[in-house]
Amino acid sequence: MKSFQPKVTLTEQVARHIENLIVFGQLSSGERIYEAAMAKSMEVSHGSIREGLLLLEKRHLVKNVPRKGAFVTELDDYFVRSLYETLELYLTHTGQKLARQWQPKDIERLEQLYQQMEAHFHNNDLMAFLDLGIEYTQASLAYADNYFIVAAIEDLWPSARRCAFAAFKSGGSRLLEDNLEHMRESISALKDRDEERLAAILHQYANQQCQQVREATATTDGPGKKI
Repeated sequence: MKSFQPKVTLTEQVARHIENLIVFGQLSSGERIYEAAMAKSMEVSHGSIREGLLLLEKRHLVKNVPRKGAFVTELDDYFVRSLYETLELYLTHTGQKLARQWQPKDIERLEQLYQQMEAHFHNNDLMAFLDLGIEYTQASLAYADNYFIVAAIEDLWPSARRCAFAAFKSGGSRLLEDNLEHMRESISALKDRDEERLAAILHQYANQQCQQVREATATTDGPGKKI
């Protein structure tokens, strides 16, 4: 019997489309999103755009201002620092649980994803690399056993993708190399069930990634140049 697979709703399709426009810089930091123009370009109703924007506000990509409209969330220093501090807290907590409880199939899955991401790196396929990065994080949450942490990370991940792309535009392949090195070290610490080393790796990685994004956004700040 074929398992039931719900269709992606129109609201989710709209949200994903606008999310990608923001993540990949086609909609800039602080830019207003005009519902009418977006509805026309996507050939959907104003209501569908409005619902999609509400979903993106929950995911921290859009700010809906009463009587003024919807604006792309500012990718400023405060936002970037707050994002990486929060991700570090969540991922360290869940990573240490994984270090204590992993089964062989979990490590096999993480290693498979690492190998695939390494192949995409050598092929200069950034989109596929970022998508697998999401899958890698989801796989590492296998033992989170906490509804609120998993839900929070899912809502934060679009902003993490946005930041990663901003850093990549500025630093190029260095960002992808740093990601791969972080994954190699993390998997090694997990295999050794070394929670302290894993926490140190995640802390160093979060600080490094945060600094790369802050540098990238600082160099593109200014009218018409924001990411």
